[in-house]
Amino acid sequence: MKMMIKASIAVLCAISLFGCSSMRSEYQQPELDIPQGWSRTSLPSAVQNSSDNAVTLAQPEQWWTLFNDPALNRLIDKVLVSNSDIEKATLTLRKALLEAGVSENNKVPKLGFSQSSSYEYDFDSGSSDSSYSTGLSLSYELDLWNRVAALADASELAARASYEDRENIAQDLVVTTATLYWKVAYLHQRLALIKDNIMDSERIAKLTKLKYKNGSNTSLEVIESEQALFNQQVQLSQLQQELSEAKNSLSILLNQPLQETGISVEQLSIQPIPDIEAGIPAQLLLRRPDVRASLYELRSTLASKDAVAAGYLPTITLTGALNSSSSSLLNLLKNPVATLGSGIVLPFLEWREMELNKGISEIDYQMAVVNYRDTLYQAFEEVDNLLTAKKHYDYQGGVYQEQYTNAKEIERIYESKYTYGESEIIDWLNAMESRRSIESSLLESRYNQFVVQAMLYQSLGGGDIVGPVVAQ
Repeated sequence: MKMMIKASIAVLCAISLFGCSSMRSEYQQPELDIPQGWSRTSLPSAVQNSSDNAVTLAQPEQWWTLFNDPALNRLIDKVLVSNSDIEKATLTLRKALLEAGVSENNKVPKLGFSQSSSYEYDFDSGSSDSSYSTGLSLSYELDLWNRVAALADASELAARASYEDRENIAQDLVVTTATLYWKVAYLHQRLALIKDNIMDSERIAKLTKLKYKNGSNTSLEVIESEQALFNQQVQLSQLQQELSEAKNSLSILLNQPLQETGISVEQLSIQPIPDIEAGIPAQLLLRRPDVRASLYELRSTLASKDAVAAGYLPTITLTGALNSSSSSLLNLLKNPVATLGSGIVLPFLEWREMELNKGISEIDYQMAVVNYRDTLYQAFEEVDNLLTAKKHYDYQGGVYQEQYTNAKEIERIYESKYTYGESEIIDWLNAMESRRSIESSLLESRYNQFVVQAMLYQSLGGGDIVGPVVAQ
């Protein structure tokens, strides 16, 4: 008998070792083929080898503080605290953490408690008898094929993906908040320009009418001056509508009216826009929450695939009441081949279902591989596009500044020529309109430089900005 038990234990240990070593797939980084167009941001070894190690920071986690704008910092802090999208993402993360806790709990024995009582009364003798009993039991699934471990890993990795999804939402909210903040400032400045232009147009219209009465101008020149004034008034109305919409969008992000925050902005900052340091490594892309989320989803899908495969292999649950073993355990120790053999037949009875489910899990894994690859490629493409956009906006800003200087001088010359009757008013109006257009383009270029810089900071990846969440 002792020899049989020893042999049974040996068989059991061998099966356990076989299951632990053969039923878990080794994660391998998907092959990545970076196009030549991204050669200047060559793929780093850190991307080739999956690792949870943090990449050395080359920019601060709260990158928006580099703009040195206290009002912007306060506004972003308020959005991160009060925004409903962050709140929903936090609830999703808490749910994922709880689910991971449930899966992890399956690794440990389950304790059961039972209690019963009975009462008997003999009518003939008039005697009675009472009895009470309690029972304590343990139940534990012997994870021969690492099915339980695979499910726990899948849940944990899914929770990590949810954490990164929440960070991605937070990063998007920061960029959206900053963009709307700068848009409000930009529109305030545009409105100030339009109001100044309307005052100029009104002055010109009065001057034209006065000269018309004196016989110096024609009725056509009067109409042209009035038409220029009407155009400015229409633009004023359009900008007021845009400003109202931008403020409403900020109010939605804040879950309260913007005016109640005590934050106001009237113009874009005149401070230099921060720049990206040269030589930043491409490993920073690994800090992007969307890239990390897709990687965790990939690894979670791989663990789920292993769990599906292991689910069709025999499951052995060890149970015991107090110090006695269950009959299933005793049967296993007495005759392991017969006990396990009856279970091994089951997958063949469900062969079709097993093959279909394994095929589905394999497709899920391949889809996760494609998603991870696409996410990383899109990250490279986004950074490349933003670097190009930044270069062009910087160049355009310099050109617009030179054009504006020339346009102001041209407008001054035509104003002088009209005053002395050397040219018609339409020439002066055209010069004035050209100066206004260039001035608006210069301001818009400044706004775009702020926005593209913020998007570039985000695209390069940053640290966690909303912090951890504890499952409740």
